[in-house]
Amino acid sequence: MAGRRGRPRAVDATEADNRQRGKAQVSWSPGEANPKQRAFFEARTPFIGYGGAKGGGKTWAVRTKAVGGAIANPGIRILIMRRTYPELEENHIQPILRMVDPKIGQYNGSTRVMYFFNGSTIKFGHWSGDQSELEYQGLEFDWIFIDEATQFTERSFNYLKGCLRGTTPYQKRMYITCNPGGVGHRWVKRLFIDRDYIHDPDNPEGWENPEDYTFIAATVEDNKELLKSSPGYIQMLAQMPENVRRAYRYGDWDALGGNYFPEFRLDTHTCAPFQIPAHWTRYRSIDYGLDMLAVYWIAVDEQGRSWVYREYTRERLIVQDAARGILDRTLPGEQIAATFAPPDLWSTQKDTGRTMAEIFLTCGVNLLKASNNRVQGHMMIKDLMAPMKDGKPALMVFNTCKQLINDLRDIQADEDNPNDCAKEPHELTHTVDSLRYYCVSRTLDGTSDPSSMMDDPDDEFDGESYESFVFGGEPRPDFFHFGCF
Repeated sequence: MAGRRGRPRAVDATEADNRQRGKAQVSWSPGEANPKQRAFFEARTPFIGYGGAKGGGKTWAVRTKAVGGAIANPGIRILIMRRTYPELEENHIQPILRMVDPKIGQYNGSTRVMYFFNGSTIKFGHWSGDQSELEYQGLEFDWIFIDEATQFTERSFNYLKGCLRGTTPYQKRMYITCNPGGVGHRWVKRLFIDRDYIHDPDNPEGWENPEDYTFIAATVEDNKELLKSSPGYIQMLAQMPENVRRAYRYGDWDALGGNYFPEFRLDTHTCAPFQIPAHWTRYRSIDYGLDMLAVYWIAVDEQGRSWVYREYTRERLIVQDAARGILDRTLPGEQIAATFAPPDLWSTQKDTGRTMAEIFLTCGVNLLKASNNRVQGHMMIKDLMAPMKDGKPALMVFNTCKQLINDLRDIQADEDNPNDCAKEPHELTHTVDSLRYYCVSRTLDGTSDPSSMMDDPDDEFDGESYESFVFGGEPRPDFFHFGCF
Protein backbone atom coordinates (compact mmCIF):
# COMPACT_ATOMS: atom_id res chain seq x y z
CA MET A 1 0.00 0.00 0.00
CA ALA A 2 1.12 3.57 -0.58
CA GLY A 3 2.60 5.17 2.48
CA ARG A 4 5.47 7.47 3.29
CA ARG A 5 8.28 4.93 3.18
CA GLY A 6 11.06 7.48 2.73
CA ARG A 7 13.16 8.98 5.48
CA PRO A 8 12.01 8.05 9.06
CA ARG A 9 9.87 10.52 10.96
CA ALA A 10 7.88 10.53 14.16
CA VAL A 11 4.32 9.25 13.94
CA ASP A 12 2.00 10.42 16.69
CA ALA A 13 -0.82 8.38 18.14
CA THR A 14 -3.49 10.23 16.18
CA GLU A 15 -1.88 9.49 12.83
CA ALA A 16 -1.29 5.87 13.80
CA ASP A 17 -5.00 5.61 14.67
CA ASN A 18 -5.87 7.20 11.32
CA ARG A 19 -3.78 4.67 9.42
CA GLN A 20 -5.36 1.77 11.27
CA ARG A 21 -8.82 3.20 10.70
CA GLY A 22 -8.11 3.57 6.98
CA LYS A 23 -6.77 0.03 6.63
CA ALA A 24 -9.89 -1.33 8.27
CA GLN A 25 -12.33 0.48 5.96
CA VAL A 26 -10.67 0.56 2.52
CA SER A 27 -10.95 -2.33 0.08
CA TRP A 28 -7.57 -2.66 -1.62
CA SER A 29 -8.65 -5.54 -3.88
CA PRO A 30 -8.10 -6.93 -6.42
CA GLY A 31 -4.83 -8.54 -5.46
CA GLU A 32 -1.60 -7.25 -4.05
CA ALA A 33 0.76 -4.76 -5.64
CA ASN A 34 3.25 -6.36 -8.02
CA PRO A 35 6.96 -5.39 -7.82
CA LYS A 36 6.61 -2.68 -10.50
CA GLN A 37 3.60 -1.13 -8.80
CA ARG A 38 5.40 -1.24 -5.47
CA ALA A 39 8.37 0.56 -7.03
CA PHE A 40 5.92 3.21 -8.27
CA PHE A 41 4.48 3.57 -4.76
CA GLU A 42 7.91 3.90 -3.15
CA ALA A 43 9.57 6.29 -5.62
CA ARG A 44 10.43 9.65 -4.08
CA THR A 45 11.67 11.84 -6.97
CA PRO A 46 9.61 14.90 -7.99
CA PHE A 47 8.51 13.27 -11.30
CA ILE A 48 7.64 9.58 -11.45
CA GLY A 49 6.57 7.78 -14.62
CA TYR A 50 5.02 4.33 -14.82
CA GLY A 51 3.97 2.21 -17.79
CA GLY A 52 5.08 1.53 -21.33
CA ALA A 53 3.08 -1.47 -22.54
CA LYS A 54 -0.67 -1.73 -22.13
CA GLY A 55 -2.04 -3.85 -19.30
CA GLY A 56 0.65 -3.01 -16.77
CA GLY A 57 -1.80 -2.08 -14.01
CA LYS A 58 -1.26 1.67 -14.24
CA THR A 59 -4.72 2.93 -13.33
CA TRP A 60 -5.04 0.61 -10.32
CA ALA A 61 -1.66 1.88 -9.14
CA VAL A 62 -2.84 5.50 -9.40
CA ARG A 63 -6.00 4.83 -7.38
CA THR A 64 -4.17 2.85 -4.73
CA LYS A 65 -1.33 5.34 -4.34
CA ALA A 66 -3.72 8.31 -4.17
CA VAL A 67 -6.12 6.81 -1.62
CA GLY A 68 -3.29 5.35 0.46
CA GLY A 69 -1.48 8.68 0.42
CA ALA A 70 -4.63 10.54 1.49
CA ILE A 71 -5.10 8.25 4.48
CA ALA A 72 -1.45 8.13 5.56
CA ASN A 73 -0.76 11.87 5.20
CA PRO A 74 -3.32 14.05 7.01
CA GLY A 75 -4.16 17.24 5.15
CA ILE A 76 -2.45 16.29 1.89
CA ARG A 77 -3.98 17.74 -1.29
CA ILE A 78 -4.08 15.38 -4.27
CA LEU A 79 -5.22 15.87 -7.89
CA ILE A 80 -6.03 12.99 -10.27
CA MET A 81 -6.25 14.00 -13.95
CA ARG A 82 -7.59 12.26 -17.04
CA ARG A 83 -8.10 13.73 -20.49
CA THR A 84 -11.91 13.49 -20.48
CA TYR A 85 -14.53 13.38 -17.76
CA PRO A 86 -16.10 10.03 -18.84
CA GLU A 87 -12.66 8.40 -18.51
CA LEU A 88 -12.23 10.01 -15.11
CA GLU A 89 -15.63 8.80 -13.93
CA GLU A 90 -15.15 5.23 -15.14
CA ASN A 91 -11.52 4.69 -14.19
CA HIS A 92 -11.20 6.64 -10.94
CA ILE A 93 -14.27 8.21 -9.37
CA GLN A 94 -16.55 5.18 -9.34
CA PRO A 95 -13.83 2.64 -8.41
CA ILE A 96 -12.61 4.86 -5.56
CA LEU A 97 -16.16 5.29 -4.27
CA ARG A 98 -16.38 1.51 -4.14
CA MET A 99 -12.99 1.32 -2.40
CA VAL A 100 -13.53 3.89 0.34
CA ASP A 101 -16.04 3.50 3.15
CA PRO A 102 -18.14 6.69 3.50
CA LYS A 103 -17.08 6.82 7.15
CA ILE A 104 -13.56 7.81 6.11
CA GLY A 105 -14.16 9.60 2.81
CA GLN A 106 -17.11 11.58 1.43
CA TYR A 107 -17.39 12.56 -2.25
CA ASN A 108 -18.90 15.87 -3.35
CA GLY A 109 -20.14 15.46 -6.94
CA SER A 110 -20.50 19.19 -7.62
CA THR A 111 -16.89 20.00 -6.73
CA ARG A 112 -15.57 16.53 -7.73
CA VAL A 113 -13.58 16.36 -4.52
CA MET A 114 -13.35 13.52 -2.01
CA TYR A 115 -12.92 14.77 1.56
CA PHE A 116 -11.23 12.42 4.03
CA PHE A 117 -11.75 12.22 7.79
CA ASN A 118 -8.19 13.48 8.42
CA GLY A 119 -8.43 16.63 6.31
CA SER A 120 -6.92 15.15 3.14
CA THR A 121 -8.58 15.74 -0.23
CA ILE A 122 -8.51 14.13 -3.67
CA LYS A 123 -9.76 16.34 -6.49
CA PHE A 124 -10.75 14.66 -9.77
CA GLY A 125 -10.08 16.75 -12.87
CA HIS A 126 -10.07 16.50 -16.64
CA TRP A 127 -8.28 18.70 -19.16
CA SER A 128 -10.34 20.52 -21.80
CA GLY A 129 -7.55 22.46 -23.48
CA ASP A 130 -6.72 26.11 -22.98
CA GLN A 131 -9.86 26.87 -20.96
CA SER A 132 -8.71 24.43 -18.27
CA GLU A 133 -5.83 26.76 -17.47
CA LEU A 134 -8.33 29.20 -16.00
CA GLU A 135 -9.99 26.43 -14.00
CA TYR A 136 -6.72 25.41 -12.31
CA GLN A 137 -5.24 28.89 -11.99
CA GLY A 138 -4.21 29.49 -8.39
CA LEU A 139 -4.89 25.94 -7.17
CA GLU A 140 -2.27 24.17 -5.05
CA PHE A 141 -1.58 20.46 -4.72
CA ASP A 142 1.03 18.27 -3.06
CA TRP A 143 0.68 15.32 -5.43
CA ILE A 144 -0.66 15.38 -8.99
CA PHE A 145 -1.44 12.20 -10.92
CA ILE A 146 -1.75 12.43 -14.72
CA ASP A 147 -3.22 9.13 -15.86
CA GLU A 148 -2.50 8.37 -19.56
CA ALA A 149 -0.17 11.35 -19.79
CA THR A 150 0.50 10.86 -23.51
CA GLN A 151 -3.03 12.21 -24.07
CA PHE A 152 -1.85 15.57 -22.66
CA THR A 153 0.20 18.19 -24.47
CA GLU A 154 3.53 19.35 -23.07
CA ARG A 155 1.95 22.75 -22.48
CA SER A 156 -0.70 21.23 -20.18
CA PHE A 157 1.97 19.19 -18.38
CA ASN A 158 4.04 22.31 -17.76
CA TYR A 159 0.99 24.25 -16.61
CA LEU A 160 0.01 21.57 -14.11
CA LYS A 161 3.58 21.54 -12.76
CA GLY A 162 2.90 25.08 -11.64
CA CYS A 163 0.15 23.78 -9.34
CA LEU A 164 2.67 21.73 -7.31
CA ARG A 165 3.11 24.22 -4.51
CA GLY A 166 1.91 25.24 -1.07
CA THR A 167 2.95 25.34 2.56
CA THR A 168 2.08 21.79 3.60
CA PRO A 169 5.04 19.68 4.81
CA TYR A 170 4.75 17.09 2.04
CA GLN A 171 7.24 16.77 -0.79
CA LYS A 172 5.64 17.94 -4.02
CA ARG A 173 5.45 15.18 -6.64
CA MET A 174 3.90 14.46 -10.02
CA TYR A 175 3.04 10.88 -10.96
CA ILE A 176 2.33 10.05 -14.60
CA THR A 177 1.24 6.85 -16.31
CA CYS A 178 1.71 6.37 -20.02
CA ASN A 179 1.72 4.23 -23.16
CA PRO A 180 3.52 5.05 -26.43
CA GLY A 181 1.57 7.12 -28.92
CA GLY A 182 -0.75 10.07 -28.49
CA VAL A 183 -0.33 13.81 -28.52
CA GLY A 184 2.11 13.73 -25.59
CA HIS A 185 4.28 10.91 -26.94
CA ARG A 186 7.23 13.15 -27.73
CA TRP A 187 7.59 15.00 -24.40
CA VAL A 188 6.99 11.86 -22.30
CA LYS A 189 9.57 9.95 -24.33
CA ARG A 190 12.06 12.82 -24.06
CA LEU A 191 11.82 13.10 -20.28
CA PHE A 192 11.35 9.51 -19.14
CA ILE A 193 12.70 7.26 -21.91
CA ASP A 194 15.41 9.20 -23.76
CA ARG A 195 16.25 11.25 -20.64
CA ASP A 196 17.07 14.22 -22.86
CA TYR A 197 16.94 17.20 -20.52
CA ILE A 198 17.02 20.92 -21.19
CA HIS A 199 20.28 22.53 -20.13
CA ASP A 200 20.30 25.94 -21.82
CA PRO A 201 23.23 28.09 -20.59
CA ASP A 202 21.22 31.21 -21.43
CA ASN A 203 18.30 30.14 -19.23
CA PRO A 204 19.57 28.34 -16.12
CA GLU A 205 16.18 28.69 -14.40
CA GLY A 206 14.71 26.41 -17.08
CA TRP A 207 17.19 23.57 -16.56
CA GLU A 208 15.80 20.07 -16.04
CA ASN A 209 17.61 17.96 -13.45
CA PRO A 210 17.97 14.27 -14.49
CA GLU A 211 17.85 13.24 -10.83
CA ASP A 212 14.27 14.55 -10.62
CA TYR A 213 12.89 11.89 -12.96
CA THR A 214 12.18 8.20 -12.32
CA PHE A 215 10.61 5.76 -14.76
CA ILE A 216 9.26 2.31 -13.96
CA ALA A 217 8.75 0.28 -17.15
CA ALA A 218 5.94 -2.28 -16.97
CA THR A 219 4.49 -4.88 -19.31
CA VAL A 220 1.40 -7.05 -19.18
CA GLU A 221 3.47 -9.89 -17.67
CA ASP A 222 3.87 -7.76 -14.54
CA ASN A 223 0.09 -7.70 -14.06
CA LYS A 224 -0.68 -11.22 -12.84
CA GLU A 225 -4.23 -10.29 -11.86
CA LEU A 226 -5.07 -9.18 -15.41
CA LEU A 227 -3.61 -12.34 -16.95
CA LYS A 228 -5.58 -14.43 -14.48
CA SER A 229 -8.90 -12.69 -15.23
CA SER A 230 -8.27 -12.17 -19.00
CA PRO A 231 -6.01 -14.95 -20.27
CA GLY A 232 -6.63 -13.93 -23.91
CA TYR A 233 -5.34 -10.35 -23.46
CA ILE A 234 -1.82 -11.10 -24.72
CA GLN A 235 -3.22 -12.77 -27.83
CA MET A 236 -5.39 -9.72 -28.48
CA LEU A 237 -2.31 -7.46 -28.31
CA ALA A 238 -0.39 -9.82 -30.58
CA GLN A 239 -3.01 -9.49 -33.33
CA MET A 240 -2.61 -5.71 -33.66
CA PRO A 241 -0.71 -4.11 -36.58
CA GLU A 242 3.07 -4.51 -36.23
CA ASN A 243 3.91 -0.99 -35.03
CA VAL A 244 0.95 -0.91 -32.63
CA ARG A 245 1.80 -4.39 -31.35
CA ARG A 246 5.38 -3.39 -30.62
CA ALA A 247 4.20 -0.30 -28.77
CA TYR A 248 1.33 -1.80 -26.76
CA ARG A 249 2.65 -5.32 -26.25
CA TYR A 250 6.28 -4.51 -25.47
CA GLY A 251 6.27 -0.79 -24.67
CA ASP A 252 8.49 0.10 -27.66
CA TRP A 253 8.58 3.90 -27.72
CA ASP A 254 10.21 3.98 -31.16
CA ALA A 255 7.41 1.97 -32.78
CA LEU A 256 4.63 4.54 -32.58
CA GLY A 257 5.05 8.26 -33.04
CA GLY A 258 1.37 8.88 -32.61
CA ASN A 259 0.84 11.70 -35.09
CA TYR A 260 -1.03 12.49 -38.31
CA PHE A 261 2.15 13.33 -40.23
CA PRO A 262 4.49 10.36 -39.66
CA GLU A 263 6.35 11.32 -42.83
CA PHE A 264 7.50 14.61 -41.28
CA ARG A 265 11.16 14.33 -40.22
CA LEU A 266 13.40 16.98 -38.70
CA ASP A 267 16.40 15.89 -40.75
CA THR A 268 14.36 15.87 -43.98
CA HIS A 269 11.84 18.70 -43.76
CA THR A 270 13.64 21.36 -41.69
CA CYS A 271 16.72 23.44 -42.36
CA ALA A 272 18.72 26.34 -40.98
CA PRO A 273 17.56 29.81 -42.10
CA PHE A 274 19.13 31.42 -45.15
CA GLN A 275 18.46 34.62 -47.10
CA ILE A 276 15.47 34.15 -49.38
CA PRO A 277 16.32 35.22 -52.97
CA ALA A 278 14.49 38.39 -53.94
CA HIS A 279 12.90 36.86 -57.05
CA TRP A 280 11.16 34.00 -55.22
CA THR A 281 7.38 34.46 -54.91
CA ARG A 282 6.30 35.05 -51.32
CA TYR A 283 3.02 34.34 -49.59
CA ARG A 284 1.51 34.61 -46.15
CA SER A 285 -1.06 32.34 -44.56
CA ILE A 286 -2.98 33.03 -41.38
CA ASP A 287 -5.32 31.33 -38.97
CA TYR A 288 -7.02 33.86 -36.75
CA GLY A 289 -9.19 33.74 -33.67
CA LEU A 290 -9.12 35.55 -30.36
CA ASP A 291 -7.55 32.47 -28.82
CA MET A 292 -4.63 32.39 -31.27
CA LEU A 293 -3.15 34.09 -34.33
CA ALA A 294 -0.81 31.91 -36.40
CA VAL A 295 0.94 33.50 -39.38
CA TYR A 296 3.51 32.02 -41.76
CA TRP A 297 5.60 33.56 -44.50
CA ILE A 298 6.28 31.11 -47.32
CA ALA A 299 8.50 31.48 -50.40
CA VAL A 300 8.37 29.35 -53.55
CA ASP A 301 11.58 28.71 -55.51
CA GLU A 302 12.14 28.02 -59.22
CA GLN A 303 11.41 24.30 -58.80
CA GLY A 304 8.10 24.97 -57.06
CA ARG A 305 9.42 24.00 -53.62
CA SER A 306 7.80 25.86 -50.71
CA TRP A 307 9.97 27.25 -47.90
CA VAL A 308 8.24 28.26 -44.64
CA TYR A 309 10.68 30.91 -43.46
CA ARG A 310 8.97 33.02 -40.79
CA GLU A 311 6.54 32.34 -37.95
CA TYR A 312 4.39 34.62 -35.81
CA THR A 313 2.03 33.25 -33.15
CA ARG A 314 0.27 35.29 -30.48
CA GLU A 315 -2.73 34.78 -28.22
CA ARG A 316 -5.71 37.07 -27.59
CA LEU A 317 -5.13 39.76 -30.22
CA ILE A 318 -7.98 41.84 -31.61
CA VAL A 319 -7.96 42.21 -35.39
CA GLN A 320 -6.24 45.59 -35.40
CA ASP A 321 -3.38 44.31 -33.23
CA ALA A 322 -3.13 41.12 -35.29
CA ALA A 323 -2.83 43.18 -38.49
CA ARG A 324 -0.21 45.43 -36.90
CA GLY A 325 1.80 42.40 -35.81
CA ILE A 326 1.71 40.94 -39.32
CA LEU A 327 2.82 44.20 -40.94
CA ASP A 328 5.55 44.80 -38.37
CA ARG A 329 7.06 41.41 -39.22
CA THR A 330 6.83 41.86 -42.98
CA LEU A 331 10.09 43.45 -44.04
CA PRO A 332 10.17 46.77 -45.94
CA GLY A 333 10.02 46.06 -49.65
CA GLU A 334 8.96 42.44 -49.11
CA GLN A 335 6.39 41.75 -51.83
CA ILE A 336 3.65 39.37 -50.71
CA ALA A 337 1.70 37.85 -53.61
CA ALA A 338 -1.25 36.77 -51.47
CA THR A 339 -2.26 36.27 -47.86
CA PHE A 340 -4.48 33.21 -47.49
CA ALA A 341 -7.05 33.15 -44.68
CA PRO A 342 -9.97 30.96 -43.50
CA PRO A 343 -13.46 31.65 -44.90
CA ASP A 344 -14.95 32.43 -41.50
CA LEU A 345 -13.18 35.81 -41.55
CA TRP A 346 -15.74 36.86 -44.19
CA SER A 347 -18.66 36.32 -41.81
CA THR A 348 -20.45 39.55 -40.89
CA GLN A 349 -20.12 40.49 -37.23
CA LYS A 350 -23.46 41.24 -35.58
CA ASP A 351 -22.14 44.07 -33.43
CA THR A 352 -20.35 46.00 -36.20
CA GLY A 353 -21.95 44.85 -39.45
CA ARG A 354 -18.42 44.33 -40.79
CA THR A 355 -16.41 41.26 -41.56
CA MET A 356 -13.02 40.66 -39.99
CA ALA A 357 -11.63 40.48 -43.54
CA GLU A 358 -12.78 44.10 -44.03
CA ILE A 359 -11.04 45.21 -40.85
CA PHE A 360 -7.83 43.42 -41.85
CA LEU A 361 -8.02 45.20 -45.23
CA THR A 362 -8.52 48.67 -43.73
CA CYS A 363 -5.55 47.93 -41.48
CA GLY A 364 -3.35 47.15 -44.46
CA VAL A 365 -3.58 43.35 -44.71
CA ASN A 366 -5.45 42.22 -47.82
CA LEU A 367 -6.73 38.66 -47.44
CA LEU A 368 -7.60 36.00 -49.99
CA LYS A 369 -10.24 33.45 -48.98
CA ALA A 370 -8.84 29.92 -48.85
CA SER A 371 -10.76 26.69 -49.16
CA ASN A 372 -11.85 25.23 -45.83
CA ASN A 373 -11.85 21.63 -47.06
CA ARG A 374 -10.03 20.04 -44.14
CA VAL A 375 -9.28 16.64 -45.63
CA GLN A 376 -8.12 18.07 -48.95
CA GLY A 377 -5.99 20.67 -47.18
CA HIS A 378 -4.30 18.18 -44.87
CA MET A 379 -3.73 15.81 -47.76
CA MET A 380 -2.08 18.68 -49.65
CA ILE A 381 0.32 19.16 -46.72
CA LYS A 382 1.16 15.46 -46.92
CA ASP A 383 1.57 15.76 -50.69
CA LEU A 384 4.06 18.60 -50.31
CA MET A 385 6.02 16.57 -47.76
CA ALA A 386 6.72 13.98 -50.46
CA PRO A 387 10.04 14.16 -52.35
CA MET A 388 10.36 15.94 -55.68
CA LYS A 389 12.49 14.73 -58.60
CA ASP A 390 15.68 15.82 -56.84
CA GLY A 391 14.79 13.67 -53.81
CA LYS A 392 14.07 16.60 -51.51
CA PRO A 393 10.54 17.30 -50.25
CA ALA A 394 8.39 19.99 -51.80
CA LEU A 395 7.85 21.55 -48.36
CA MET A 396 10.73 22.81 -46.20
CA VAL A 397 10.47 24.60 -42.85
CA PHE A 398 13.10 26.86 -41.30
CA ASN A 399 14.04 25.44 -37.90
CA THR A 400 13.19 28.81 -36.35
CA CYS A 401 9.47 28.05 -36.91
CA LYS A 402 9.42 26.01 -33.73
CA GLN A 403 5.69 26.05 -32.99
CA LEU A 404 4.77 24.72 -36.43
CA ILE A 405 7.42 22.01 -36.23
CA ASN A 406 6.22 20.88 -32.80
CA ASP A 407 2.56 20.86 -33.80
CA LEU A 408 3.20 18.94 -37.04
CA ARG A 409 4.95 16.30 -34.95
CA ASP A 410 2.22 16.14 -32.28
CA ILE A 411 -1.13 16.53 -34.02
CA GLN A 412 -3.23 13.36 -34.18
CA ALA A 413 -5.51 11.75 -36.72
CA ASP A 414 -9.23 12.16 -36.10
CA GLU A 415 -10.64 9.04 -34.46
CA ASP A 416 -13.77 9.10 -36.63
CA ASN A 417 -12.05 10.12 -39.88
CA PRO A 418 -8.42 8.98 -40.14
CA ASN A 419 -8.02 11.06 -43.32
CA ASP A 420 -8.41 14.22 -41.25
CA CYS A 421 -6.49 15.78 -38.37
CA ALA A 422 -8.02 15.74 -34.91
CA LYS A 423 -9.58 19.02 -33.78
CA GLU A 424 -8.47 18.41 -30.20
CA PRO A 425 -6.36 19.46 -28.40
CA HIS A 426 -7.35 22.73 -30.03
CA GLU A 427 -4.08 24.47 -29.21
CA LEU A 428 -2.27 22.24 -31.72
CA THR A 429 -4.53 23.07 -34.66
CA HIS A 430 -3.87 26.77 -35.30
CA THR A 431 -0.42 26.50 -36.88
CA VAL A 432 -1.36 23.43 -38.91
CA ASP A 433 -4.55 25.12 -40.14
CA SER A 434 -2.55 28.17 -41.20
CA LEU A 435 -0.22 25.98 -43.25
CA ARG A 436 -3.24 24.10 -44.63
CA TYR A 437 -4.76 27.31 -46.04
CA TYR A 438 -1.56 27.92 -47.98
CA CYS A 439 -1.16 24.36 -49.23
CA VAL A 440 -4.73 24.01 -50.44
CA SER A 441 -4.58 27.41 -52.19
CA ARG A 442 -1.08 27.33 -53.70
CA THR A 443 -1.05 27.45 -57.52
CA LEU A 444 2.09 29.36 -58.47
CA ASP A 445 5.76 28.47 -58.59
CA GLY A 446 8.55 30.96 -57.98
CA THR A 447 8.79 32.12 -61.60
CA SER A 448 5.09 32.87 -62.13
CA ASP A 449 3.61 36.34 -62.22
CA PRO A 450 1.57 36.77 -59.02
CA SER A 451 -0.78 39.20 -60.76
CA SER A 452 -1.95 36.35 -62.99
CA MET A 453 -3.94 35.06 -60.03
CA MET A 454 -6.33 37.95 -60.45
CA ASP A 455 -6.59 38.08 -64.31
CA ASP A 456 -10.12 36.73 -64.22
CA PRO A 457 -11.18 37.11 -60.62
CA ASP A 458 -14.86 36.25 -61.04
CA ASP A 459 -13.89 32.82 -62.37
CA GLU A 460 -11.75 32.11 -59.33
CA PHE A 461 -14.51 32.33 -56.75
CA ASP A 462 -17.22 29.92 -57.89
CA GLY A 463 -19.34 32.60 -59.56
CA GLU A 464 -19.05 35.04 -56.65
CA SER A 465 -17.79 38.47 -57.64
CA TYR A 466 -14.33 39.53 -56.52
CA GLU A 467 -15.80 42.41 -54.53
CA SER A 468 -18.17 40.09 -52.70
CA PHE A 469 -15.48 37.49 -52.16
CA VAL A 470 -12.91 39.88 -50.67
CA PHE A 471 -15.09 42.61 -49.14
CA GLY A 472 -18.31 40.76 -48.37
CA GLY A 473 -20.06 43.09 -50.85
CA GLU A 474 -19.36 46.17 -52.93
CA PRO A 475 -16.57 48.29 -51.37
CA ARG A 476 -17.90 51.32 -49.51
CA PRO A 477 -16.09 54.62 -48.87
CA ASP A 478 -16.27 54.09 -45.11
CA PHE A 479 -13.98 51.05 -45.49
CA PHE A 480 -11.10 53.46 -45.70
CA HIS A 481 -11.99 55.56 -42.66
CA PHE A 482 -11.80 52.83 -40.04
CA GLY A 483 -9.21 53.77 -37.40
CA CYS A 484 -6.69 50.97 -36.93
CA PHE A 485 -3.61 52.63 -35.61
